[in-house]
Amino acid sequence: MYYFFMLLIAILSIIFLLEMRHSLQRSNMNSRLIEKYQDDLHNKKLLAEIYAYCQQDYKLRRIIRKYALTIDDVEKIYQKLLLWGNFHKGRRFVPITAFLYVCTLEYLCQHKNDDAKAITMKCMNFLHI
Repeated sequence: MYYFFMLLIAILSIIFLLEMRHSLQRSNMNSRLIEKYQDDLHNKKLLAEIYAYCQQDYKLRRIIRKYALTIDDVEKIYQKLLLWGNFHKGRRFVPITAFLYVCTLEYLCQHKNDDAKAITMKCMNFLHI
């Protein structure tokens, strides 16, 4: 029984460390993209980097596939978010940060044809802005 609990604690610790690593990688990518493109928000390379990150991240990739999100969809959504969310708060910038989190990306995929203000406000709520 003792060994079972020790094994369980070890497994949970490993899962925790992996999730923390994933969170730090996402945060670093978010900061890097914001810093790199803060003066060039209409650069097509930004959208390509966001889409590439979503494709390589194991959590975001499932959402991309589930909703068959294309780079054109990402651009369309990005432009909507840029219209109403073009400001920085801390290390967050809604048009970029919203694509890097599971809950906001799924929301954006489900509501990609909705009004720009509505989706931006919802993402701001998700991101506590």
